[in-house]
Amino acid sequence: MQKTTNDQKAGDRTVLTINGVEFPFRWCPPGTFTMGSPESEAERYDDETQHQVTLSHGFWMLETPVTQSMWETVTGSNPSNWKGAKLPVEKVSWEDCQKFVEELNDHLAGTPGVDYRFSLPTEAQWEYACRAGTTTPFHFGDTETIDKLNLRGIWEKTSEVGYYLANAWGLFDMHGNVVEWCLDWYDDYPVGSVTDPVGPSGGSRRVLRGGSWYDIADRCRSAFRGGLGPSYRGLNIGVRLALVRVE
Repeated sequence: MQKTTNDQKAGDRTVLTINGVEFPFRWCPPGTFTMGSPESEAERYDDETQHQVTLSHGFWMLETPVTQSMWETVTGSNPSNWKGAKLPVEKVSWEDCQKFVEELNDHLAGTPGVDYRFSLPTEAQWEYACRAGTTTPFHFGDTETIDKLNLRGIWEKTSEVGYYLANAWGLFDMHGNVVEWCLDWYDDYPVGSVTDPVGPSGGSRRVLRGGSWYDIADRCRSAFRGGLGPSYRGLNIGVRLALVRVE
């Protein structure tokens, strides 16, 4: 993994190799953005209230959803319904993903020069990375088209990661394919501007983002929020990793 420097640019790429499998990441710099959707956005939901968010630390975001090869090389198992090394892992619960993160961090422990740890992204980190500086419903514009994301009525299953064009920061499949677990408990957004939000201290549902092959377009927008119990597994549920600085 390359050393992070002060002049790191958005979208810069680094690769970690674990048990012979590459985990490519893209750099998301510190910054401030408007989280949520404007009231004028078509098919928005009431829990998408716009507010200003500042992320004071940059982080690395996995370039794609976690693939089955990534999952299997760490856990030795593959729970997915549709099998394929380059397909995203699915049928993983939030709890499963936390165990996966723990095992990955064991691989990093004691590695010289590595001052980052694996984590699920916070909800704010996820939307910031998805938008990559954009304010439209999708990072590619206002309207979905079948050549830009895997949503309901196209494949009717997962597609290989990286099949569709990446966003401006080099991240693939932020819309559609598999919906992705985030670190936070689901709740209403805070009122006013916030810095480095991590969600409420407790709850019954964990946040899911990005929409999937099973979802209609409005659920694949940058601002759409979902939530399910942390033990829930589904054919359309996967995960994406972040590398965050060790404090």
